Amino acid sequence: MRNPQLNSNGELTHLLTVEGLPRAILTHILDTAESFVPLADRDIKKVPLLRGKSVFNLFFENSTRTRTTFEIAAKRLSADVYNLNINASSASKGESLLDTINNLSAMQADLFVVRHASSGAPHLIAQHAAPHVHVVNAGDGRHAHPTQGLLDMYTIRHYKKDFTKLRVAIVGDILHSRVARSDIHALTTLGVPEVRAIGPLTLLPSGLEQMGVRVFTDMNEGLKDVDVVIMLRLQNERMRGALLPSAQEYFKHYGLTQEKLALAKPDAIVMHPGPMNRGVEIDSSVADGKQAVILNQVTFGIAVRMAVMSIVAGA
Repeated sequence: MRNPQLNSNGELTHLLTVEGLPRAILTHILDTAESFVPLADRDIKKVPLLRGKSVFNLFFENSTRTRTTFEIAAKRLSADVYNLNINASSASKGESLLDTINNLSAMQADLFVVRHASSGAPHLIAQHAAPHVHVVNAGDGRHAHPTQGLLDMYTIRHYKKDFTKLRVAIVGDILHSRVARSDIHALTTLGVPEVRAIGPLTLLPSGLEQMGVRVFTDMNEGLKDVDVVIMLRLQNERMRGALLPSAQEYFKHYGLTQEKLALAKPDAIVMHPGPMNRGVEIDSSVADGKQAVILNQVTFGIAVRMAVMSIVAGA
């Protein structure tokens, strides 16, 4: 069965999930992003790759960092960018998702960047969109956040060069994290030999071992000799019921402090998709420390999103 993200020539035409994409496509995205990174230092930060194309940012869920970086990325590609205020749109008046998409397609939209609280919404849009329309998933429910996964991969490659020699630990609320799922699929596809998941049992989904992940409930044990530490935010808005005794108790056992970070390799990097809860999942001394590359992730994210949009809209 053909991957719905690829056209008949095997080229990326939508980016809905990292899962199932071949290593060659992930590497192509990272290589393309690398060519865009130097743009940030130029006086004129634009290239004409999407000139004349219309990019619609459809964020049915709140976002600042992701929406802004997609907007910057599209403008640097010279696209016309439209940010829809969904709360004030017809969707808030009961219009169906597909009716909204069909009306926007009739306005000659070329690319939809979609964030939605429901898992699978970008896939549904891609299935029903006009043939010339491309869809990029900017996060759907608890399912996937492929561009965050890719910018995480770019960051890791930038600092560590070779995926095939790394131990990577993902720490925290993995159960509710679409970033964790995208990261795990990307890391294993790119050849990382050891991916670790660290967290309390209540925040670890079943099936991680089947995805090739080593599971730890003891953070000290899980962080030993890792090269990369990816911290995750507690997704309180997605939790049903009391999964944790308290934020203080969580920080005591799973918050990243200088003492716990010392168990990793001396040159380990610390990442976080943001927004950070300081004093809950990460100590300020670590977040602002020399091993943290969190702000660099945001910068690289613009180049990665430029790469994704230029590739899918050019397919």
